[in-house]
Amino acid sequence: MAEKPEQKKFDLETLLRVLKLALPYKKVAALALLLAVLLAPLAIARPRLIQKMIDDYVFVGDVEGLTFWAFVIAGLLIVEAICRYAFIYSSNWLGQSIIRDLRVRVFKHINSLKLSYFDKTPIGTSTTRTISDIQSINSVFAEGIITILADLLSIIAVLAIMITTSWKLTLICLTTMPFLMLASYIFKEAVKKSYQQVRTQIQKMNAFLQERITGMRIVQFFNAEKQERESFAEINAGLRKANINAILYYAIFFPTVDLIAAASLALMVWWGAQDVARAGGVTLGALVAFPIYINMLFRPIRVLADKFNTLQMGLVAAERVFAVIDRTDQIENNGTIAPKRLKGEINFKDVWFSYVGNDWILKDLSFELKENETLAIVGSTGSGKTTITNIINRFYEYQKGDISIDGVPLRDYDMYALRSRMAMVLQDVFLFTGSVFDNISLRDPEITHDQVISAAKMIGAHEFIEKLPGGYDYDVQERGATLSMGQRQLISFVRALVFDPDILILDEATSSVDPETEGVIQHAIEKLMDARTSIVIAHRLSTIRNANNIMVLEKGEIKEFGPHDELVELDNGRYRELYEMQFLEMSE
Repeated sequence: MAEKPEQKKFDLETLLRVLKLALPYKKVAALALLLAVLLAPLAIARPRLIQKMIDDYVFVGDVEGLTFWAFVIAGLLIVEAICRYAFIYSSNWLGQSIIRDLRVRVFKHINSLKLSYFDKTPIGTSTTRTISDIQSINSVFAEGIITILADLLSIIAVLAIMITTSWKLTLICLTTMPFLMLASYIFKEAVKKSYQQVRTQIQKMNAFLQERITGMRIVQFFNAEKQERESFAEINAGLRKANINAILYYAIFFPTVDLIAAASLALMVWWGAQDVARAGGVTLGALVAFPIYINMLFRPIRVLADKFNTLQMGLVAAERVFAVIDRTDQIENNGTIAPKRLKGEINFKDVWFSYVGNDWILKDLSFELKENETLAIVGSTGSGKTTITNIINRFYEYQKGDISIDGVPLRDYDMYALRSRMAMVLQDVFLFTGSVFDNISLRDPEITHDQVISAAKMIGAHEFIEKLPGGYDYDVQERGATLSMGQRQLISFVRALVFDPDILILDEATSSVDPETEGVIQHAIEKLMDARTSIVIAHRLSTIRNANNIMVLEKGEIKEFGPHDELVELDNGRYRELYEMQFLEMSE
């Protein structure tokens, strides 16, 4: 019981935060509110005029007066239709404008989060937050707070006119109201729970589908289609059950409301017919108008519970979206130094790094890389090779020690300016859906077509790109599925070169390349590394042997450091062991 007030307070805070999103569009919001206020008296004017026509003109045979008021009602209908159109359009325009801005804001914020967020959060969850949940926030404006206000004003106005017309008939009609309120409350709570189940199941399905579609190669390779179909069927059945539960509550609630409204109407006719016969009782016009009033009273009450649920679900979605926006696990970019060029001198001094707690991946790491030198890093899986490149790029923050570039502490650089002077080529090349040119330039407007072609020729990729249908305009499809591994790798090299970096990082960029492509790739690597500071994590012998220094890592610590010729001569040395195991056979 103690949690309920806290929950109400939290919902109110969330609602206020959602409403603040409308501040840039306060004129449109004010217009929608004004129209909501205006629609209430316009709606109740019609039955009131019908009552007047019956009592004052029908029984006395005043055709001229009857015609005049008929035209007045027709005019009111036109005005009401225009106002209702403007209300629906403005409230929906407001909601769509807000969620457009919010999607941009959420996507921008997700872009700034540490990679640790993506390590822990399924892609489907982030997709749900950015698309489905934000879409639900639109209902707060289009079907929630503004329409609820309009319905409440309509109920108040109808009750007021009913009481002034006949308080006795009003009391008779309201005798069924407690049953309606009880049914509405039960319906609201039941549908709220079912909607929450629906949202949970949708999130599960989005995460499952994204992960399985991305990993379809593994699913098919290991013949796991049957197991995955069964898992999907289970999640899909859960979503179906949640939706059917919601539909069941609607199927029960709306007939119940119609039954209560019919009972109210029957009581009104039974009492009103007797009262019309009495002198001084209700007029026939009032008896004709009251069914219209009852319909206008029960209709908004019937949908009000549903709209409260829609509002609540919009707030639940908003809570999830705000939880993403409020995440503070961003890399702090407090540096102000934004160099046009870098020499590329990198210095690690007593650096410690851990992804989780005190499970140290790098331990007291110290080394120096001079301008235009190449450092090769070797070691077994999990030794910390890729981690070094990740913290140089500030994808993750190191916990202890100091890292400097050109004598300037890493954190004193503007992060985006620093990254603009670096390029990274990974083993698993990621290509976006789009043209070859777009994947090389990453849609940077400052990179011209001639620059891309020049870089491709230097790397040795121009010939194969020209042979593609459409050349540089060839659509590579998602993740470059229509290209070979070697072709994707060459495109990634061109991408790195065209940005003209001062520091180059190759993270096992040649380990998956076939022997036929190796010669072209090796040429591309040499061109990339020419006159640049380079860090290479590689298994290819030629790249390792040409490095100025080779660093051998073991469980986050430097075991050996020096040029190839020195390390290979060390008796019982770790590099010599790796060399004999991995490189000697290729050398022979």
